[in-house]
Amino acid sequence: MFSLNVPLPPAIADLATDLHPKPSGFERVRDRHTLVCKRLGVDDVPDRVAGGEPTPSKPDALEALREDPRPVLSGIGPFDVAVTGLDVFDAPASGSRPVVYLAVESERLVRLHRRLCGLYGPIEGIEGDEFTPHVTVARGGDPKPGVVADLVAAEFDPIRWRVHALEVYDPEFREVAASIDL
Repeated sequence: MFSLNVPLPPAIADLATDLHPKPSGFERVRDRHTLVCKRLGVDDVPDRVAGGEPTPSKPDALEALREDPRPVLSGIGPFDVAVTGLDVFDAPASGSRPVVYLAVESERLVRLHRRLCGLYGPIEGIEGDEFTPHVTVARGGDPKPGVVADLVAAEFDPIRWRVHALEVYDPEFREVAASIDL
């Protein structure tokens, strides 16, 4: 599965590094951070790939995903995003709990997500109306008492940036496979 991500400024990694020592007891502390706009699987594009194969090859699906979202993104233009605090998913739709994340505010990002869900369909429980823009910091395990509350209470100046492109991210290789300008 690919994802269409919002590029993050270096200040996000700096903030996560500052928080890193605090999430003791978590099963996983993220060393790479992403802001997912929409998850996209190879089966999301079969009718858009030459030959219309029911399950296109990953390279064919990637090629389609480089071009396919462009009409939906047309006219979107750059938009503002802000990380304003920390929050927690106590009962995430999938995976281990709790999930501590950087809360992201951007109405334009939410509207873009909904447009992409109209094209590709939402993933039940995490997209569509359930979509909460966020950057995961840590998840799972058995955090020591007070650790989650302390993280959520952490104060920092909001981090604001302007988004000029989206990136098609390939989790298999943990890299950006394509960039789409807005």
